[in-house]
Amino acid sequence: MNDKPLPIIHDRRERAAGDMLRVEQVELEFPNGERRTYSRMKARGLGAVIIVPMLDEATVLLAREYAAGLHHYEIGLPKGRLEQGESVLEAAQREMKEEIGYGARQLQELTRLSLAPAYMTHVTHIVLARDLYPEKLEGDEPEEIEVVPWPIADLRALTAREDCTEGRTIAALYIARDYLASESPHGASG
Repeated sequence: MNDKPLPIIHDRRERAAGDMLRVEQVELEFPNGERRTYSRMKARGLGAVIIVPMLDEATVLLAREYAAGLHHYEIGLPKGRLEQGESVLEAAQREMKEEIGYGARQLQELTRLSLAPAYMTHVTHIVLARDLYPEKLEGDEPEEIEVVPWPIADLRALTAREDCTEGRTIAALYIARDYLASESPHGASG
């Protein structure tokens, strides 16, 4: 495990919905005539990307960074919000360069995930990145992010760790692993 000290929490206070989400009430009438009011968290942004950067056929690059929600360091895939006027693939390229110091000559959107479709509008696009090259962009992280190479065939050991818990990372890794295995004449592994 990582022995890096955690940031100190100096204060906690409740805030309104914040700059990322707002609460929206939706009045609905179902085909059977039933009416309900649903509350949902409506994302303020354009969605997000999560990138599966393949250093080679067998190695994915992960990022270890501070996760404020759980107040620990978490290993996961590079990810971030889409910015105005930016395509999914442009956002993936930018986030990789900011977080892990690599760009990709080949980017492919595999699918998209919702977080909690019953009450959230947020969508994250999964992007597979191959043919990597070193290139660093300045990001908004408060400290350098550690890059962790991991064998994509050994996801079971990765998800057994206490510091790899983020659902989008886990889902994206399994989706990408299965996609890559379907391209290979040898089939799936791990």
